[in-house]
Amino acid sequence: MTKQAVKKQIAALPYRKHGQGIEVLLITSRETKRWVIPKGWPMRNLTDRNAAKQEAFEEAGIEGKMGKKSMGSFTYRKRMKSGRLQVVQVTVYAMEVSRLLDKWPEQNQRKRQWFAMKEAVERVNEEGLRAVIQAALA
Repeated sequence: MTKQAVKKQIAALPYRKHGQGIEVLLITSRETKRWVIPKGWPMRNLTDRNAAKQEAFEEAGIEGKMGKKSMGSFTYRKRMKSGRLQVVQVTVYAMEVSRLLDKWPEQNQRKRQWFAMKEAVERVNEEGLRAVIQAALA
């Protein structure tokens, strides 16, 4: 049995200051409607953080300022179109949201919603993503 290569994705953790705390913007995945963050494959001609910014625009309809350095990473198993499971490592960049757009490419495929950080931790399924949000909370 051959050992499968780990694929790489990039993601944005969109947040805003709200009252005394910080809120995180989660979106639903297209297939299973789980709460996730905008993520995707690296893009040719874009740095990872700018690719994450592009994914945030396409999937969540947001604009904002990206953190310069990754805030962490997590791994998960992605079901590919072929049906096989692929191990993916996701590098996450913080994104301070400055604008919510009324129209964006995937608006008919996903929902987006702001959550207090503690609630965001409870809403996401991926253990690793939960840990990244908890670390940001600390």
